[in-house]
Amino acid sequence: MLGSLLVALVLGASSVFGSPLHNATTRACGTAISDEKLLAAEQHFKSNVVGKEAFAHIDAATAATVSVYFHVISKDSTVAGGNIPDSQIQDQISVLNTDYAGSGLTFTLAGTTRTTNSQWFNQVGPDSSLQTTMKKQLCKGGANALNVYTVGFVSGSGEGLLGYSTFPSDYSGNPTDDGCVILFSSLPGGSTEDYDEGKTLTHEAGHWVGLYHTFQGGCSGSGDQVSDTPPEASPASGCPTGRDTCSGGGVDPIHNYMDYSVDSCMTGFTAGQISRLQSQLRTYRGISA
Repeated sequence: MLGSLLVALVLGASSVFGSPLHNATTRACGTAISDEKLLAAEQHFKSNVVGKEAFAHIDAATAATVSVYFHVISKDSTVAGGNIPDSQIQDQISVLNTDYAGSGLTFTLAGTTRTTNSQWFNQVGPDSSLQTTMKKQLCKGGANALNVYTVGFVSGSGEGLLGYSTFPSDYSGNPTDDGCVILFSSLPGGSTEDYDEGKTLTHEAGHWVGLYHTFQGGCSGSGDQVSDTPPEASPASGCPTGRDTCSGGGVDPIHNYMDYSVDSCMTGFTAGQISRLQSQLRTYRGISA
């Protein structure tokens, strides 16, 4: 009974917080998933994991393609007001494909919507009624489609964020909530200093494919559920070469997309992370890479 309750709790959870940007030198953030909910999610995952053999009859290229729907929310018609150009969106798709090249995934832009709504642009944030309304009106596709919403994170529960995302196991409990919400100026060529190379979406999409932060759980326990990411006591800031916050296991994974270094410091995923995301996608999103 308790296990079922825990699973219900985690599958009903709406999001994992991204990176509150308090200034141009840090991405300090919190996560919305508690240790208890994480445990329930992992128990559910292990009990329901889907293997590659389930996709043997499906064309490999088709099965590994993620359709991306961009929803541009702006307060006015200017780029500074959130009305980012198509060129930046295409550049962001290119960044995703480069960063996820080792995973077997291919991201394809399936459509772009543009909405002028200053309230959404300014006030949308995790678990707010505004973000619920926004997503219900705009979301497209199913569990295998990535919906990306670009906003301003000016005030409310999202004030100062770089982004937040849902996990794969959240989908069945709340399909319209699925996707990533990111700061519009974090796209490649954006105006947010140190976070303008598109790595924010790479990171948030990491949660969307089933990865936790590298510092999940700190120095103890099973951390991010991936054995080849060294334990890390807290999120990194900047690009602190040689940082080692946990004894044993190696220096902190500051170059990992699931840490919180500046964009220029982030370079990749580990083999263990790729194995995990592939398994998560097969199990919860019907995607096989």
